[in-house]
Amino acid sequence: MTQKLKIDFVSDIACPWCAIGLGGLEKALDGLKDEIAADITFHPFELNPDMPPGGQNSLERLSEKYGMAPAQVRASRDMIRERAAGVGFVMNTSDTSRTYNTFDAHRLLAWAKEEGRQLDLKRRLLALNFTDGADPGDHDALVAAAEAAGLDAAAARDMLGSDRYADQVRAEEALWQSRGINSVPAVIVNERYLISGGQPPEEFERQLRQIALNVGGA
Repeated sequence: MTQKLKIDFVSDIACPWCAIGLGGLEKALDGLKDEIAADITFHPFELNPDMPPGGQNSLERLSEKYGMAPAQVRASRDMIRERAAGVGFVMNTSDTSRTYNTFDAHRLLAWAKEEGRQLDLKRRLLALNFTDGADPGDHDALVAAAEAAGLDAAAARDMLGSDRYADQVRAEEALWQSRGINSVPAVIVNERYLISGGQPPEEFERQLRQIALNVGGA
């Protein structure tokens, strides 16, 4: 019998490990499709909430934020790119890549949830940021991403031009931080089990299978 699981995926589209984690989770769920049916909801987490419009060079940002030498940032970037490729995600990051504000992208994701297209939009926004190297704070780019995800472009532009979902995004961010989530991705299953970080598919599969057994035997 298929076990239903509720998955809350707390993340930021400016987080490369979130792209890796989502890819790993989806591959694991595909491998478990005869055992588990998952309902995934994405929740906001901003790694750079104070980032101004136009963003900042990512190499510079990571060096400042984590005290890493440029060579360390490049080595980490190469490793992340390889891990991403392993789950089918193309990460075209380089020394000229930029880190942007993602608040409006999170508002768009909140709206997409109500429209039944949140997963499609999440995939597209991660690609927008890391594959295309576009600014996810730019409304034209966000509208194009929404349309590519099967959403109505005019409705997306109208929503972005308002302040809708702003309070909801801030409230959700505060809620998850109050629950101890201070790094992403954080994958919470059935509001009880936490799977942290950009795990490989086989680790997601192992943990999800164990959780399904625990839930089914409860």
